[in-house]
Amino acid sequence: MSRNIPVPEEGPTSEVSRLLQLVYTLGRRRSLRDPIAGLCEQFQFTPPQVHALLWLGQDGALTMGELARRLGITEKTVTGVVDRLEREGHLQRERVHEDRRVVRCRLTDSGQQTSQQLHQLVNQALSQLLEMLDSSDRKALFRIIEKLVRRLDTSPEPTPAEEESA
Repeated sequence: MSRNIPVPEEGPTSEVSRLLQLVYTLGRRRSLRDPIAGLCEQFQFTPPQVHALLWLGQDGALTMGELARRLGITEKTVTGVVDRLEREGHLQRERVHEDRRVVRCRLTDSGQQTSQQLHQLVNQALSQLLEMLDSSDRKALFRIIEKLVRRLDTSPEPTPAEEESA
């Protein structure tokens, strides 16, 4: 089923609208949904648990606050995510010796294995998406994403008050 995507007038507001419509259109196609969504059912994890395993597998031990920011959830909410992953033997909490109030999460051997399996499956799903594009489109995609990353790296981080008001 194909839907017509209206092309609005030019300008920043219309470009935001166009991008949003394209993202919605992509989201309606099951094969293009977040590759992690299917993994949640397969591994019987919630999306934040899958993302936590992927982040910890990618970057190593993270504090509860760092993990909450990566997952886009509150520190209070991340506690429940970590509780279940710890209970199931995928991660362990460690106190930081310099500041006993700080708790760092680290994957166990079981968590490492699960994280590696998740990474392989995400890589397969992303590979299928990239195969839908020709070489010049893939280069353009990478160029644009790399430009966004560079610009985000040079932008000041929003304060918690700014994030709450957004």
